[in-house]
Amino acid sequence: MDVNPAGPNGRRRWTAVVVSAVVVPVLGAGATAGGLPIGQTRTGRATWYEDAGTGACGTAVDAATEDLAAVPAAWWTAADPNADPLCAGVSVQVDYRGRTITVPVKDQCPGCPAEQLDLSRPAFQRLADLGLGVLDGITWKFVDSGRGGGGGTGGARESGHVRELPAGAGAPAAG
Repeated sequence: MDVNPAGPNGRRRWTAVVVSAVVVPVLGAGATAGGLPIGQTRTGRATWYEDAGTGACGTAVDAATEDLAAVPAAWWTAADPNADPLCAGVSVQVDYRGRTITVPVKDQCPGCPAEQLDLSRPAFQRLADLGLGVLDGITWKFVDSGRGGGGGTGGARESGHVRELPAGAGAPAAG
């Protein structure tokens, strides 16, 4: 009886190891976009906000009226957040107690730990009552929404969740 699982020449076993080393990182970890773990489910918490201004991706946001997500600073990798992979058509899919939403990433949450999302008021309301304030035990993942986006603001500065344009640069009117 031959007890060598690789067979008499020992080559099949090494071939399988090499193929596994190449295929598992590519297929097993899920696709990535700019190093983001697209499709990998995470567990964490969600809060909500309602700021308006220019989001970290350089586009106008109004977290009081539109569905969007602010993602923790830990996930941003580009020196210029306007050019970050998160601004290139990435959304987050969030599940909480049987409800699921998918909203675009348009902003950064500088004070959030890596597993926390800050959702716009309407996005949070689609999952739970605003009075809860914090949703512990959400599951979420990055998903490719294929929209692209970003764009620079030229001289924008960060303020809380949103980046504000310099005075006189045409910042959106509050409303």
